[in-house]
Amino acid sequence: QVQLVESGGGLVQAGGSLRLSCAASGRTFSYYSMYWFRQAPGKEREFVAAIDWSGGNTYYADSVKGRFTISRDNAKNTAYLQMNSLKPEDTAVYYCAADRPFYRGASPSDMDYWGKGTLVTVSS
Repeated sequence: QVQLVESGGGLVQAGGSLRLSCAASGRTFSYYSMYWFRQAPGKEREFVAAIDWSGGNTYYADSVKGRFTISRDNAKNTAYLQMNSLKPEDTAVYYCAADRPFYRGASPSDMDYWGKGTLVTVSS
């Protein structure tokens, strides 16, 4: 089992930045690729970003490419999502997830483990 806990969400104005963290415990963190998804009100959960076990490979949804950066620190068992140039349409609950394979453009059904999410609200 892997337990995931997100933090760092909050209210920010458009154009601002936030950094989300995902702290992992349980099985060896470095075995897993890490993912960020988000779910806006009334919408399906969607893929945001992925990073492989080493941090050497990353992948982003087109909607966040160039604005968001995913990273990880295996020594701290933590993954991050740095979000810059935030837009109101980025408003959502952000979830981190873990799975052994590295998928480009993962589906929520692919994931083995989920956190409970952290709310990001971007005001215009």
